[in-house]
Amino acid sequence: MSVFKEKIAELISESGKMQKDICAELGIPKQKLTRWKTGYNEPSLDELVMIAEYFNTTSDYLLGLEDETGSKYGKQN
Repeated sequence: MSVFKEKIAELISESGKMQKDICAELGIPKQKLTRWKTGYNEPSLDELVMIAEYFNTTSDYLLGLEDETGSKYGKQN
């Protein structure tokens, strides 16, 4: 899932939010998000869904199976 670390880093950067704020909103420790960004760990299936919903994208985008963010609900971040 090496593509995932690139996608999550990109989404975090584009969000304009601080990592600590994203973690607080997701209810996860900052260390977990850092490990995802570095590729040290990968999210579980439930966490992948949570991330996709938070960033208003699809799990396929996060996994590199589609090029566009594939906004699930047609909303902008």
